Amino acid sequence: MSFVQLLHNDVKVPGPWSHRQVAANGAQFHVAELGSGPLVLLLHGFPEFWWAWRHQLPRLAAEGWRVVAMDLRGYGGSDKPPRGYDPVTFAADIAGVIQSIGERQAVLVGHNWGAYGAWTAAALRPAHVRGVAALSMPHPLVLRRHLMQGGLARTGFLLGAQTPMVPERRLTASDGALVERLLRRWAAPGSGFPDDEASQRYRAAMRIWPAPHCALEYMRWAVRSLPRANGRRLAKRLERPIDMPVLQIHGAVDRNISAPVAAASRALVDGQYEWLRLEGVGHFPHEEAPDIVGDALAEWLRRFR
Repeated sequence: MSFVQLLHNDVKVPGPWSHRQVAANGAQFHVAELGSGPLVLLLHGFPEFWWAWRHQLPRLAAEGWRVVAMDLRGYGGSDKPPRGYDPVTFAADIAGVIQSIGERQAVLVGHNWGAYGAWTAAALRPAHVRGVAALSMPHPLVLRRHLMQGGLARTGFLLGAQTPMVPERRLTASDGALVERLLRRWAAPGSGFPDDEASQRYRAAMRIWPAPHCALEYMRWAVRSLPRANGRRLAKRLERPIDMPVLQIHGAVDRNISAPVAAASRALVDGQYEWLRLEGVGHFPHEEAPDIVGDALAEWLRRFR
């Protein structure tokens, strides 16, 4: 299947799940849904879309959960407005989707920037969040401290994303070839991820303009807010530890954020906390080790019954 065909088929990949659009926080969000029971909301990261959770959707639905994977604002089949990529809006998007699909609360499972949103929603919208499973992303205050203490200079893509328009052009050039290179660079060697289908789907999804710009805006806010008043205000709001169950899953060979840096998030959790370090796994645990992650999530979710 060509990239053009994939673009025409958009991101509503067929499977045992159903697709629909929901209105929340002034935007339309595409979601894929499977199962019945209490709600688990899955939040993908960069450079993916909801399909990143294709392995976990049926696994968790079989455990008796209503599992919903959403395309974040700016990605996939969701709206792509010019603004709204700050963490406060992100948290409101998450809370709004939970309510729009008819629930009051959800357990949030996020990867990468999706996990950044899950951490933030737990702090700013705790009435809607029962717990957080964060993959490959520390608490936002830990990330902020890491970036301010020299981590930004060591994160080549995040630093390069701060320039206007050039990163967008790079992401779409040569049918999205950079997307595939990033997936391979950030995954553990020999993991088998991405395979051909994953490469094609993620490359195609990032070419749905203006998805590249929107995806980069999350990163730009995180960096540009470091010296600004809005960043300091948010940091102050995030200082209160999260008082709910938290599971952190991190690849031992994650090249973006090291496991020791991510593990420092423990100090910002007052609820039950679990840490799972996966040896031989890189930045995409849910893709590189889907069975292990699915089992870990299923076991951890039993505490919410």
